[in-house]
Amino acid sequence: MASSSSSSSKQLRSSSQQLGDMAFKGVGNLLKVLPTGTVFLYQFLSPVVSNNGHCHTLNKYLTGILLTICGFSCCFTSFTDSYVGNDGVIHYGIATTKGLWPSSKSENLSAYKLRFGDFVHGFFTVLVFAVIVLLDPNTVGCYYPSFESSQKMLLMALPPVVGAISSSVFMVFPNKRHGIGYPSSQTPQEYSQSSS
Repeated sequence: MASSSSSSSKQLRSSSQQLGDMAFKGVGNLLKVLPTGTVFLYQFLSPVVSNNGHCHTLNKYLTGILLTICGFSCCFTSFTDSYVGNDGVIHYGIATTKGLWPSSKSENLSAYKLRFGDFVHGFFTVLVFAVIVLLDPNTVGCYYPSFESSQKMLLMALPPVVGAISSSVFMVFPNKRHGIGYPSSQTPQEYSQSSS
């Protein structure tokens, strides 16, 4: 009787470990697609360029330029990938319809082609970034100062709603790309086998 309870506890522990592993893998994938570094950069530079939300004309232009650069960065990283080449070095590239660019002539990188999911990730990454930074106190104070006092409920409700929707979409379209900052440990052959 003791051995049957021991084997059932191993199965329970094994299935709970698998569930935990799946949860951690999902959180890891979510962190890869969320624009955390770009948001940090924006929140670091925003007080300087927006004059702590008290914008003059120049500050509005500088804040707009910062928003544009950071938004482009969020979208661009959704289209980058990396692989370990035959030489053992990590190579980075931009996904195209034919594979990665720039590509090595000696390796077949067609498994890294541009996919519909890349555009979905790009759109929702920019959406998450936009909601976070457009509701930032410095941005609100710079571009629409009267909004902060009159729309408190929207400021509190919008980020979690957009976050939940984006997280759901990221789960439906899992990200297999290892962009800049997330180096791949797979060779092109291993990648093509895992994406099939």
